[in-house]
Amino acid sequence: MNHESMAKVGIIMGSKSDLPVMQDAIEVLKKLGVAFEVSIVSAHRTPERMYEYAKSAATRGLKVIIAGAGGAAHLPGMVASITHLPVIGVPVKSSNSIDGWDSVLSILQMPNGIPVATVALNAAKNAGILAAQILATSSEELAKAVLAFKAELRTNVEENAKEVENMGF
Repeated sequence: MNHESMAKVGIIMGSKSDLPVMQDAIEVLKKLGVAFEVSIVSAHRTPERMYEYAKSAATRGLKVIIAGAGGAAHLPGMVASITHLPVIGVPVKSSNSIDGWDSVLSILQMPNGIPVATVALNAAKNAGILAAQILATSSEELAKAVLAFKAELRTNVEENAKEVENMGF
């Protein structure tokens, strides 16, 4: 399945060290056939780059932005303050993180008027799924792909349940 004719998802992160976490969003979007772009955009070290990325996102065909950040994790909120596009924040437990809560709260506790959809700590896969679900509201083909993906999840759980139940506990 290829939904390349549809809108793209932007996947950004504050540093390259966030890539192992953000890879899960990349993989789920690939699986669902959703077009995307990936870049590093630091809110603190490259604020001009962040501003330009967010300001031009819609004109580049992006419809949703997934922004992963660790520590103070200002990237998702700052991007959301610049663009009208939905932003999904992925809190990343980075090397400079206290315990991950700093990232979670930095993304979650946005002021009224600047919403950021926030997934669980290191849950980039959920961010990818949510981005696909948002795009699927205007694409029947993508909606079918998302439903098939969820059916696959259900089947995996049912198969695992049978396996465990047959272990003789």
